Amino acid sequence: MEQFVAAGLFLFVLFFLLGSGVWVGLALMGVAFVGMEMFTSRPTGDILFTTIWSSSSSWSLTALPLFIWMGEILYRTKLSEDMFRGLAPWMDALPGRLLHTNIVGCTIFAAVSGSSAATLTTVGKMSIPELRKRNYPEKMIIGTLAGAATLGLMIPPSLTLIVYGVTINESISKLFMAGILPGILLAGLFMGYIVLWSFWKPGEVPAREPKMSLTAKLYQSRLLIPVILLVLFVIGSMYLGFATATEAAAFGVVGSLILAGVQRSLTYETFFASLMGATRTSAMIALILMGASFLSLAMGFTGLPRALAEWIATLGLSPISLIVALTVFYIILGFFLDGISSVVLTMAVVEPMIRQAGIDIIWFGIFIVVVVEMAQITPPVGFNLFVVQGMTNHDMNFIAKTAIPMFFLMVLMVVLLVAFPEIATYLPENMKSPRAG
Repeated sequence: MEQFVAAGLFLFVLFFLLGSGVWVGLALMGVAFVGMEMFTSRPTGDILFTTIWSSSSSWSLTALPLFIWMGEILYRTKLSEDMFRGLAPWMDALPGRLLHTNIVGCTIFAAVSGSSAATLTTVGKMSIPELRKRNYPEKMIIGTLAGAATLGLMIPPSLTLIVYGVTINESISKLFMAGILPGILLAGLFMGYIVLWSFWKPGEVPAREPKMSLTAKLYQSRLLIPVILLVLFVIGSMYLGFATATEAAAFGVVGSLILAGVQRSLTYETFFASLMGATRTSAMIALILMGASFLSLAMGFTGLPRALAEWIATLGLSPISLIVALTVFYIILGFFLDGISSVVLTMAVVEPMIRQAGIDIIWFGIFIVVVVEMAQITPPVGFNLFVVQGMTNHDMNFIAKTAIPMFFLMVLMVVLLVAFPEIATYLPENMKSPRAG
């Protein structure tokens, strides 16, 4: 009974603090502090400082600021200017034509940024003006961009997967490998939607671009090739087992600095801006992780996760029923919190439940990323919707409606993951054992 009283208090204090505008990380610490003071006799201050230090000094967490810096550097290069010119000649022959540049562009940049917002901003800067100029329907431009940008959470190096791996003490390299096939499949579903739209409403598809020879196409794409090679090297170094996630991130930073230098976009101003951008994002995530670690410890002292796992076990839910319930839960939670906050806030309670149900922990990481992706395009706090609104000045209702088909494609992705779990588990089970760190 005491555990459920603690749960009620935790929820009340959490929603009170979040509703008051307190930062998520500080709100989590506040909830944990209240719980420790009311339900345990342990020295709260000592435990707080010890937990903050241990959660922020994890070696696995070193990869996080490096991957963020890699994306920040490339974000400030001429990549966004060159991406449309490089992709357009290859996409024009597909049904739906240049709308596919949204999907492929987001897939490429997701593999260097790890961030949904950075992916959306970079690809949107290059695609929205060009597609408007060619009279593509506004609802398709915005909807496909908002949906495809969520691939930044899935395709390695995913910041959400790094945070998930650190939270549950799982291999970051294995989680990255697990995200490759689902990320490609989800991108394929988005492209399939564009193809179906082109057949359903052929009158809305603009005319083809002037034909180009293979040599001309390759020349147009020359500036994208180094970025693609950098991505393949970073991911391949982890897959082949000769680099850890942290070492691969360091390679990525060095490679992105070289690319920026070759493009002559690496100035003192862009270098400093990329460093400060990476510092701000890393500090924000670190604060959330500190608060979540303290809250997890506080809940552990109250016995809440164990009691909840035992209660779930008495319900006799099958693994699929549990996944359905968690899907609904995370979609609702995503209305109010960003993806990383949703993950770290719930793992202390959810992890024992999924382990007891026999659900693969790597597979669950991919599942949780997909449902967190849904939250990025669902109002009222769908972060991607706000970014798109800032770029286009459209009404929020219009933007949300354009993203609805992409939301249901993500629901389909969850169904496919449940029906064919090998989509997420095949590469991690068959990759070379990564070195520790």
